[in-house]
Amino acid sequence: MWRLPGRSALRGVRSVVERRSPAEAGTHEAVRAMERAVVRCVPSEPKLSLSFALADGSHKNMQRDQSEPLGRALSRIATNALKGHAKVAAAKKSRKNRAHSSGGAACAATGPEPVATCEPVVKLYYREEAVAEDVLNVDAWQDGAVLQIGDVKYKVERNPPTFTELQLPRYIMAGFPVCPKLGVEFGDPASSVFRWYKEVKPGAAEPGDSGPASSSHSSQPSAWIETGVDERVYTPCNADIGLRLRLHCTPGNGQRFGPSRELESLCPVEAGPGTCTFDHRHLYTKKVTEDSFIRTVSYNILADTYAQTEFSRTVLYPYCAPYALELDYRQNLIQKELTGYNADLICLQEVDRAVFSDSLVPALEAFGLEGVFRIKQHEGLATFYRKSKFRLLSQHDISFQEALKSDPLHKELLEKLALNPLAQEKVLQRSSVLQISVLQSTTDSSKKICVANTHLYWHPKGGYIRLIQMAVALVHIRHVSRDLYPGIPVIFCGDFNSTPSTGMYHFVISGSIAEDHEDWASNGEEERCSMPLSHCFKLKSACGEPAYTNYVGGFHGCLDYIFIDLNTLEVEQVIPLPSHEEVTTHQALPSVSHPSDHIALVCDLKWK
Repeated sequence: MWRLPGRSALRGVRSVVERRSPAEAGTHEAVRAMERAVVRCVPSEPKLSLSFALADGSHKNMQRDQSEPLGRALSRIATNALKGHAKVAAAKKSRKNRAHSSGGAACAATGPEPVATCEPVVKLYYREEAVAEDVLNVDAWQDGAVLQIGDVKYKVERNPPTFTELQLPRYIMAGFPVCPKLGVEFGDPASSVFRWYKEVKPGAAEPGDSGPASSSHSSQPSAWIETGVDERVYTPCNADIGLRLRLHCTPGNGQRFGPSRELESLCPVEAGPGTCTFDHRHLYTKKVTEDSFIRTVSYNILADTYAQTEFSRTVLYPYCAPYALELDYRQNLIQKELTGYNADLICLQEVDRAVFSDSLVPALEAFGLEGVFRIKQHEGLATFYRKSKFRLLSQHDISFQEALKSDPLHKELLEKLALNPLAQEKVLQRSSVLQISVLQSTTDSSKKICVANTHLYWHPKGGYIRLIQMAVALVHIRHVSRDLYPGIPVIFCGDFNSTPSTGMYHFVISGSIAEDHEDWASNGEEERCSMPLSHCFKLKSACGEPAYTNYVGGFHGCLDYIFIDLNTLEVEQVIPLPSHEEVTTHQALPSVSHPSDHIALVCDLKWK
């Protein structure tokens, strides 16, 4: 009899038992004739879970204390198995009774089938030896053990790669990439196997059929055929319109595979909106740039928390079709637009936390990008970088108000601001944040870059607040790029809510601003907080000064910029913005063909 002398400390995964489809058989060699019993055992949790299928076809998901003796768990399994056998026997008896009532004495001659009344033998074996019943559960359920329930044997899989979450988007449109939301324990999407199927409607001719479909097909349920796509992302074509999609996927970790799962789209593929504002721009970004270039995107994607208000629907964007403001619809456009830029860096503003985790991460991860998120209040900032080109070295995010109050770097600025308590109060009420990521080249470790991302205060009369926020941002960026990582290039992206005629823009480009600038009194004389400011950088707007980057019914102007350090970076090319005709096709932004009220800035930068 086998006993384990010590306790093993294994990390675990959530176990999910799913039926295996015939398609899984060719996926990997781990598929055996033996049934599987999946065990999830995590050292930090008091219980382990055990999942397996019974003879009646039902799945059992048991939670047992890790410190419980094995014998108790086996006894409980035996009780469950007995119930399962009883169900099977009762079902057989019911079928015979129905046959008897319809077939007469011929069926009665067979007599009733006896129902099992004793529990089936339940044993756990490891290396062909029975495990002692006083061994604790945490030690007994080893990977590769065999659980026997009556005549059925189960191979124990402890902590296999497992999907903890798997979901398809609600809106699926032809021409737009479908990126399933995935959660994997003890595995990773890159090592997992995916296979896409599409529906064949009853009566439709399948590939290879000739002539009209047989009338008998009309009564058949929908069938499924392979699309030929075995990658995580599938982009439906026009031929898929009206058909549902099915995804069969098997989680893996490079060494073994876990239980497969299948899911189907709730709705059929819909027709897309036609030409989008970014389609022509994608002609310039068909390929990922070479290592010496950094394709950079800055984009305010319009937070769902703002798009879905009654004020937005009736006042801000009354011209926009209501369905085009829905998040599920806009996410399709955002994903297609961003993935089509083949960018190395993407700085996003107005990113809902759920949009980051449920939509952007899975979509951009599938195209080789990794991201970090910084919450502001109701939404936040996200920075994505291409994993083949960069790795994340460090993060240096701040809240402007917290940094101003507590960081010695801003002591002098705070003292000047304190001379006007009313202005100081207004500045410290703002929740704006700055996200800074230091990235290192994967091909040349000596190359590092400081990527800053922000969204400054929005109010038209908040010019002096934006000046203070920018002063804090530039001091903090200087600390990171000069003190912590001396001499590294700076890329500063964001929605700065400032046109080229404002004090904030003048301050950034010229390097200083006088105390008599009109923006110090942007909200009236009583809030004036005049002070001279300067910074040490030589910055340029990489995309110049477009006529507008924000276009809504009551306003249009340039509010977004990609500022670069001219001493270390130069502009290779700027991807043209959509034409005015494209922007105004549906009056203004957002629209059915554009997901935000802002327009993405895209440019290719080059190391000097």
